[in-house]
Formats: sequence, C-alpha cells, structure tokens
Amino acid sequence: MKKIGIFLVLMILISGIITGCGQEQASEPEEQVNLTIAAAASLKDAAEELKTVYCDEHQNVNITYNFASSGTLQKQIEEGAPCDLFISAGKKQMDAIAEKDLIIKETRKDLLGNDIVLITGNDKNLTEFKELIDDGIEKISIGTPETVPAGKYAKEALTSLNLWDEIESKIVFAKDVRQVLTYVETGNVDAGLVYSSDAIQGKNIKVVSSAPADSHQPIVYPVAVLKRTQYEKEVTDFENFLFTETAGQIFEKSGFKLLNK
Repeated sequence: MKKIGIFLVLMILISGIITGCGQEQASEPEEQVNLTIAAAASLKDAAEELKTVYCDEHQNVNITYNFASSGTLQKQIEEGAPCDLFISAGKKQMDAIAEKDLIIKETRKDLLGNDIVLITGNDKNLTEFKELIDDGIEKISIGTPETVPAGKYAKEALTSLNLWDEIESKIVFAKDVRQVLTYVETGNVDAGLVYSSDAIQGKNIKVVSSAPADSHQPIVYPVAVLKRTQYEKEVTDFENFLFTETAGQIFEKSGFKLLNK
C-alpha cells in the first residue's frame, strides 16, 4: 500500500508539472515583428489607415512607414536602408531595384492606378489647362520629374498638351507630390499638378481638370518584398492584405484606382 501511495503522489506531481509547462507555453506572447515599409508619399493617408486595420488584427506586428518620393526611396534602398516592402508610385523606380536583384521577384505585383489632376486655390479663377499660359498664373508646381513619378506624368501631360515650352519658366519643382499640394494650399503657387488621391486630401483647393489619360504614361503603383527582409512570411502576409476587399475599400475611398477589380 505504501508503494502504491508513493506512486500516486509521483503521478500527481508529474501531471502537475506537465500541465504547468503546457500553461506556460500557451501564455507565451507571440514574437514581435517590426516591418519597415517604404511607400510613395501619395500613399500616406491610405497607408496609415491600412496600418491601423492590419495591426488591430495582427497585434504582434508593428509597421513603420518611410514616406518620400519614389526616386528618393529607390536610392535609399539601393544604399542599404532597412526596408521589408517597397510600394512605388512608378514602375521606373521598382525596375531599378529589380535590376540590382534587391526584390523577391515573384512578390512583385501591380497594386494601384491613379489620375493626374490640375489643382488651384479656391480663390482662383483657373478653369482649364490652357489658361496656365495666362499672365495671371505666375507659378505652377509639379514634382521633380527625375525623382517624383507624379512630376514625370505631369511633365508628360503638359508636353502632350503643347503647354510645357510656354510655361516651363513658371514651374516650381517640389521634392514630392505632397509638397506640391502644400504649395497650392498655402498660396505659394497659383496651380499644381498632383494625383487625384492627393487632391481629395487637400484643403482650400479645387480640381480644375484631369489630364487626358493618353497624355502621359499609365500610372501604376507596383509593390514588392525586399530580399533583405528578415520577416518574409509576415511581410508577404501584409502584401497579400493590400489586395483584399478591405484594403481595396480604403484605397478607393482615398482616390486610388484598383487595377485588379
């Protein structure tokens, strides 16, 4: 009987230890994942909302954005800046880092489209593109075409409309499309060319006209995972989220076009 009693005590102790270990394992928090996402400046408002929605459902994931012109982000990535995912406002910048073998090729996808629009302050009487040549319009802002895709599309549109040569002396270049918007909002320039998605976020401005679709190259926002990521699964999961219906509704509300709708 004594041996049976000792055996039962041992079994109870072993069972307690096993149960305790199981509880300890179950309560262990998930590993925190910190993702750095380089995103074109025009994506700022939509991207912040996407972050809130995604991180509420994936509480172990923290997202840090680096917003700038696509050309600036391209250079930073090429120089080794930390980055898990790149969302460019133009194919040129994505092509450049792809040629340097910096992305996981199979993760590259075309995410969004957009429109180029002419904007001015609410107090201005500008009504169409051709009025940009008028003497009353002294300053017109676009993004620097070499580094800002919106600026490249804007220059192409103005050239196609036979306006560039006549207004080039009035052009004020900006570091990114959001700076163009700010210049118009503050009255530092009389007009500017931005994305439709930026115009939606503008204050005290109005959209004069959209550039004809055939006046510039198609506007495409490609996305890809960087080879240097340490969290390929987690960042790919986030990239996949960008193509969901939930994300699509946020993009559309922010003025973007869904390419895969």
